Amino acid sequence: MNLTEAAAEESGYRVELLRSIEELPRDVWERLAPADDPMWARGVFTALERSSVGPSGYAYLTLRQDGALAAVLPLCLFRDLRLDRVVGPRERRLLAPVRRLLPRLLRVPMLFCGNLLGQGHVLAPATLDEDAARVLVAAVLDFARRERLGTVVFKDFAPADLDPLRAALRAADFFLVPSLPDTELRLAGASFEDYLAALPAKPRRNARSKIRKFEARTELRIEVLDEFGHLLPQLLSLYRQVMDRADQTLDVLDDAFWAAVQGEAELRRRLVVCFEGERPVAFLLCLFAGSGATGARIGLDYRLAHEARLYHNVHYAAIRLAMAAGCRHIRFAQTAYQPKLELGCELVEQWYAMTHVRPLPRAVLRRLLPRALAAALAEALGPHAPANAPGPANAPASAADPAADRAIGHREERPRHATR
Repeated sequence: MNLTEAAAEESGYRVELLRSIEELPRDVWERLAPADDPMWARGVFTALERSSVGPSGYAYLTLRQDGALAAVLPLCLFRDLRLDRVVGPRERRLLAPVRRLLPRLLRVPMLFCGNLLGQGHVLAPATLDEDAARVLVAAVLDFARRERLGTVVFKDFAPADLDPLRAALRAADFFLVPSLPDTELRLAGASFEDYLAALPAKPRRNARSKIRKFEARTELRIEVLDEFGHLLPQLLSLYRQVMDRADQTLDVLDDAFWAAVQGEAELRRRLVVCFEGERPVAFLLCLFAGSGATGARIGLDYRLAHEARLYHNVHYAAIRLAMAAGCRHIRFAQTAYQPKLELGCELVEQWYAMTHVRPLPRAVLRRLLPRALAAALAEALGPHAPANAPGPANAPASAADPAADRAIGHREERPRHATR
């Protein structure tokens, strides 16, 4: 009897493993998923499964008790993750000789728990009790061992979402490391002009200046599209320009993902596109759910991005869209903090819970990662890095470093480029 079976037998929970979101009834997913987080829309997970954006596979751990569904945890399987693609530029330079001489050493099998593209959650109709959390964590580790995925990461969980799992994670030798914060703009006004008026004086002046400079470029215009399949080749080219400048590329969205998003009828999405004549030169994909919106992915033509203030103006268009849709907040992800804070965004604290299924690699990870990630996050946040990072209550000592980079995550652009 393995650890999961023993814990399940004792608690009365039953573990099931599903290999596709299609095996979960649609009404169950919609009832459990965060109502105001577009990155948890079923169509996003469907698009991921239809594409080749990084993971070698997906799975969904479910817990049932007395026939009732108690929890769902999405999993992403990376059998051959390239470390040099998910670390920062300094670490990549240090790894360059290894990449040339022994490239296999940089390929690591890894299991991510949560949402590859968004904030992590365990989907459940109520707060998990200690027994459910223990069975769930044991099931994750058993699955990782069976699939030969040594490193296990609960990715980008907010403190409140970690709380029900904390005792089970600690008992299973997980340790906490702060990840890059998300960015969220609260929308309180009735119009875009209300939004501008609520900004502090300097950001407000800067915003009006950027809007004027964009409007002075008479060859440029912004449109909002429901259908954009005919533009996909050009949009992908703009997206790749951003990805070519990215420090980390855990998930590079491919043409199959974009086509699936375009074709998913139940996914609420709009595309903000800036045209130069008939040629797209910038875009921001916007997703909506309940009272929430997300600027999910961006593309830019760097030939004129800075001079025309393309980055800021597609974000202003997204804010207008979200306000018109009655949204109370919009998120813009974990990169380029200076321009997003100037937009009025707040930082949303997030954490990794990490371990390795073998003791020696686990000890190495616990010793090296927190300090390295703290230094990287301090660099990413610059003057916005807190002197002492806030942490979940009772966080272990390994999580006490001041900050950490999103070493296992996706950064579409370096902060100095003032883009996503």
